[in-house]
Amino acid sequence: MPDIRLLSSSEARAICADLCEVLADCVNGGASVGFMQPYGPGDAAPYWQGVADSVETGATLLLVAAIEGKIVGTVQVGAAQMPNQPHRGDLKKLLVHRRARGRGLARLLMEAAEREAVRFGKTLLVLDTATGSDAEAIYPRLGWQRVGVIPDYAMWPEGGLCDTTLFYKRIAA
Repeated sequence: MPDIRLLSSSEARAICADLCEVLADCVNGGASVGFMQPYGPGDAAPYWQGVADSVETGATLLLVAAIEGKIVGTVQVGAAQMPNQPHRGDLKKLLVHRRARGRGLARLLMEAAEREAVRFGKTLLVLDTATGSDAEAIYPRLGWQRVGVIPDYAMWPEGGLCDTTLFYKRIAA
């Protein structure tokens, strides 16, 4: 049974190597999450250090999935918003290591992220994901509403432009 939990900044720093491995695996597997191939775990360290700093300030909620003590997945909620958007959070970087896929971890991470976001006063979550990616198919099954597509929004990690699909979900009344 996977262990899904919210991390403190010190916990995030302590498992940075595991988080780096998950991110590198996803990028090298073709996930368009902001980084280009080739991408190794060492390349991911500055990114995760920044996330840990953001967790420390309360700007980011960081959740992880572990199986037998090994981190195999993660997701973030951007909790810090502009003064006119205190009710909104940005779902970011839903990542599951390829060796751990097919076990429902994405769903478990998303459900936990939604619960934590509600606990932090959020009633609306938004996200974007690469159009046509495996990840795009996950969100509608979890109750997310598709808003539309922005063409040529980013690049695939191996190169070439990709569109992004925007989604939202109301998580509390």
